[in-house]
Amino acid sequence: MFGLGTIINTLSVIIGSIFGLFFKKGLRESVQDILMKASGIAILFIGISGVLSYMLIIENGTIGTRGTMLLIFSMTFGSLTGELLNIEEKIERFGLWLRDFFRARGDSSFIDGFVNTSLIICIGAMAIVGAIEDGVHHDISTLTAKAILDFVIVLVNASIYGKGVLCSAIPIFFYQGSITVLAAAAGSFVSDTLITQLSFVGAALIFCIGINTAFGKIFKVGNMLPALFFPIFTFLLGHFFPAAANFFS
Repeated sequence: MFGLGTIINTLSVIIGSIFGLFFKKGLRESVQDILMKASGIAILFIGISGVLSYMLIIENGTIGTRGTMLLIFSMTFGSLTGELLNIEEKIERFGLWLRDFFRARGDSSFIDGFVNTSLIICIGAMAIVGAIEDGVHHDISTLTAKAILDFVIVLVNASIYGKGVLCSAIPIFFYQGSITVLAAAAGSFVSDTLITQLSFVGAALIFCIGINTAFGKIFKVGNMLPALFFPIFTFLLGHFFPAAANFFS
């Protein structure tokens, strides 16, 4: 079934959130605080491992790096674009609308729960690769594995932030679903190189989310989201100017 992976993943987020809301009632504030910091550290290392798995290469017993210019240009110009568009504010406004819609005005952590969780589960290698595999090959194995991981993440986050986490099921459904549809339309044009580079930049954004979760909000990750589009730009550029592809590889 087309898009089944995203449906499974969305259901896992909803069910995990419900379990987390149930556990929230019995957690002290100190327990919620340590859970948030611990999950932040875990997210940090997920991001670090994703970046290093692409950047570090071993040739003839020598460790080298690649993708440095791609990372610099993606993060710099992507963040600049997002800042000019003020994407994070628009995401927060949507969170405010959801809070009002669900009549949770008194819930001070609603928006943080919605924004932080949405970014964690939407940005990353498994979301991008899994959605593309679903669209091109109808292979849902990656998204099924991601559904299990997201279940744990939203359970913990819902126990910390509350109802806002449940609403993160909305963006993940449309985000992954859109990638699946676009991948199905693009077909064989979606190369392994492009998928890998998208995952690489996504891992860098996950690192920033981990910093925010563990140490308080430092990065406006929402405004950094356009960085994900830069690998697509360099991929298309490489078709017309091969030297450019080598520069960003």
